Amino acid sequence: MARVAVVGAGLGALAAAARLAALGHAVTVLEQAPQVGGKLGWYARDGHGFDTGPSLVTLPQLYRDLFAVTGGPLEDAVDLVRLDPAVAYRFADGTRLSVPGHAAAVPGALDAALGAGSGAQWSALMARAAAMWRITEQPFLRSPLAGAATLARLALSGSDVATVAPWRTLRGLGTAYLRDPRLRTLLDRYATYSGSDPRRAPAVLATVPHVEQAFGSWYVRGGLRRLAGAVAQRAVERGAVVRTGTPVEQVLVEGGRAAGVRLAGGEVLRADVVVSGADAAALYADLLPTSRPTRRVRHDLARSTPSLSGFVLLLALRGRTPGLAHHTVLFPDDYDAEFDAVFGVGRFRGAPRPVADPTVYVSAPDDPATRPDDASESWFVLVNAPRHDPAGGVDWDAPGLADRYARQVLEVMARRGLDVRDRVRWCVVRTPADLERDTRSVGGSIYGTSSNGARAAFLRPGNASPVPGLFLVGGSSHPGGGLPLVALSAEIVAGLVGPA
Repeated sequence: MARVAVVGAGLGALAAAARLAALGHAVTVLEQAPQVGGKLGWYARDGHGFDTGPSLVTLPQLYRDLFAVTGGPLEDAVDLVRLDPAVAYRFADGTRLSVPGHAAAVPGALDAALGAGSGAQWSALMARAAAMWRITEQPFLRSPLAGAATLARLALSGSDVATVAPWRTLRGLGTAYLRDPRLRTLLDRYATYSGSDPRRAPAVLATVPHVEQAFGSWYVRGGLRRLAGAVAQRAVERGAVVRTGTPVEQVLVEGGRAAGVRLAGGEVLRADVVVSGADAAALYADLLPTSRPTRRVRHDLARSTPSLSGFVLLLALRGRTPGLAHHTVLFPDDYDAEFDAVFGVGRFRGAPRPVADPTVYVSAPDDPATRPDDASESWFVLVNAPRHDPAGGVDWDAPGLADRYARQVLEVMARRGLDVRDRVRWCVVRTPADLERDTRSVGGSIYGTSSNGARAAFLRPGNASPVPGLFLVGGSSHPGGGLPLVALSAEIVAGLVGPA
C-alpha cells in the first residue's frame, strides 16, 4: 500500500483518488478551495444556482466505468438526463438550427434548417470523424504519453494516416467536406472545446462533434457539481481522506523522487506517490524545485500556446423564456476576428484583446434546483476571452474593464435576439483573472495548453512526470481538458501507479 497525496480536487484528481483508493492505496486529497470540484464549480444566491464550469457531460460511459470499478453504478449516485435538443444555434444571417440529441435525427434537422444536402455533407464528415476516433482512441487517448513509445503505438497504416491527416487543420477539413459556410462555422466551434483556434488545431478534433452526437449530450439534474460531489464521496467510501481549505505550497523531491508535499503553514505530508491535479504550468513553475529532469517540460510548455479563457456572466433573471434550449449558441458575423482577438494573431498580432463581437454561449437549464421559483431563470453566459496577462496581453483586473465588457456582452445578446437587460435581478461577472485566482490555472487558461499546431498534443505534459513518483492528472495534462478526457487521465494515472 502506497501513501498517495493528490494535489487538488478537480474532477480528474477526484477520479484518480477514487480509483487509487479502490486499488488499496492510502489516499489524501488536498484542495485549496473550501469545496471540491475545481473548475466544475457552483454559485448560489437568492435561490438562483449556476454551474460555473462545464455544463454538459459527453461520453458518460467513462464515468460509468469509473463508478463500476470503485463500487457501484453511476446512476445510483447522480441523475443523468439526455438533452434533446442538444444545442440550438443562431447564425449571423438569422438562421436557427436546433440539433437533435440523437445522431440519427441530425441530418434531417440540418436539411430543414440549412437546405437540402446539408445533412449529407455533415454525415460524410462525421463518418470520417468516426474513423478517426476508432484509430486514435486506444493508442493515444487511453494510453500514457511517452515520446517514442507513443509514436510507435500510433504507427499507422497508409490509409490510417490519410484518415487522421495530421497535416490538416480542423478548418481545412471542414472546407473539404462542407459547402455551407454555416456548417463550417458549426465545426469551427468544436476547436474551442480544447481552447483552440480552428485554423491551427488539428483535423482530428472533428472527433469531438462525433462523440457528442454518437453518445449524446447529458446533464446532471441538480447541476454538474453533483458529479464532482459523487466522485468525491466515492473516493471517501473507498478510504480516501479529502481535506479542503488546504493549499499545497511545494511538491517535495528527495533523492531524485517525489517524497510528499509541504502545505501552507509549513505542515509536511509524506507520501510515496504524488498525483498533481494542479495546472501543469503552475506545477512546473511554482510547486517543483528546478532540476534537469523538469527543464524539458518547462521548455515544451513555453513552446505551447496557452488555451483561451472565458468571460462569464451569471444572470439571475425575472420571468421565463419560452422555447429556450438548455444550450444556445449565438454566432457572430466574423468568427475569424474572434480567434484573432483571443490569441493575438492576424489583425491583432501581438495584442490580444476582448472580442468586440463574440460568440455567446448560454446555458439555461430547466431545472428547479437552479431557480428560486417557476417565474425565474438562471443563465450561465460564456464568451471566449484572452487569458489574464497584465504584462503582455489583457489585464482583466484593470479598473472598469469587467463591467464595461459585461454591458457589451448583454448588448450583443440583445442584437441577436436574446435581450434580457430589463429582466436582470443581478449579474455576477467572472473574468479570466478570477478563474486564475480560484483555480490557480495560469492566466485563467481553461484547458492549460491549446491544441494549436500539429505537435501540440505531444507538447502537453505527460501523466508520468520526469520526477519518479510524481504523476499528473486533469485538463492541463495528457490527454487534455473536458470531462471525458480528465476521466481518461485518471484512468491512465491509476494504471501507471498500479494496485497496492
